[in-house]
Amino acid sequence: MDALTALEEIATLLERELANPYKAKAFRKAAAAIEPFAPDDLAARIADGRLRRLEGIGATTYDVIVAASAGEVPAYLADLRAKVGGGQRTGLAAMLKGDLHSHSDWSDGTTSIQTMAEGAKGVGLEWVALTDHSPSLRVANGLSAERLASQLEIVEALDGSGSLGIRLLPGIEVDILEDGSLDQSPEMLDRLDVVVASVHSKLRTPSPAMTERMLGAIADRHTNVLGHCTGRLIRGSRGTRPQSTFDAEAVFAACAANDVAVEINSRPEREDPPDELIAIALAAGCLFSIDSDAHAPGHYGFLGLGAERAERAGIPPERIVTTWEVERLLEWTHRKR
Repeated sequence: MDALTALEEIATLLERELANPYKAKAFRKAAAAIEPFAPDDLAARIADGRLRRLEGIGATTYDVIVAASAGEVPAYLADLRAKVGGGQRTGLAAMLKGDLHSHSDWSDGTTSIQTMAEGAKGVGLEWVALTDHSPSLRVANGLSAERLASQLEIVEALDGSGSLGIRLLPGIEVDILEDGSLDQSPEMLDRLDVVVASVHSKLRTPSPAMTERMLGAIADRHTNVLGHCTGRLIRGSRGTRPQSTFDAEAVFAACAANDVAVEINSRPEREDPPDELIAIALAAGCLFSIDSDAHAPGHYGFLGLGAERAERAGIPPERIVTTWEVERLLEWTHRKR
């Protein structure tokens, strides 16, 4: 056990259990504070009291650092491990090679692009798409075309360096606007590897209008994945929200015809689509994408929940694009462009 590893594991486990995000941020802040110190330097700072005065170190994180520096598993970490579990992937979850839906602190995620990529690698993924929000979703700090262009440079540099140990794909979670168009310019969408299209506004739109809205986005040549299609919330700190209504047969037939995957969103507060809609999409011949919708590194641990639902539904692994090798995945995402 070492202090940096202990702090980062605690942050990940707190994120996985959907604890107050400020708790995880406190442990990540403490990890960043001690990262520059070699073990001997850290031990000296503990011994002479300087660590207590270091910015970013609180009472709880201090106790964790002291215990881990002594080679012990801190009690805080031991309790979390017992509560949350190890998050080992088995069955279909172990077949997942990637994730097409994740967010960084460029929009409403909690950590940097690099930290998110490292989190995906930590659960055994081989590739991950960064899909921050588009501009109309102001509450989530959606990216303008200019900010997205700047982000692309960073993603290309990180992926091109080869230092991440995982492929990092440039993407977007683009809003489906009321008229069915996508909330980003075609020129910018052409530059991306992955486009997840989702409805985030006016979720109570009557079924006929919502159906037409979704069909418009599905027909767009850029759309690869239809994200959390009902928008429902079934538990959690944000409360509950009923699912949107639309003609599921028509929407999923369009997904199959346009080679658009239906997302199985793994977040426990979503479980979207509901089981009955997964069955309709399966019968329609759709592809699927099991995604974490991660907003913090620990959220990649949700993938097992989505995989369990897909297994229960009887979805063949070959129809789940997130089980594919990255070369096949990219050939598919660029096929219509």
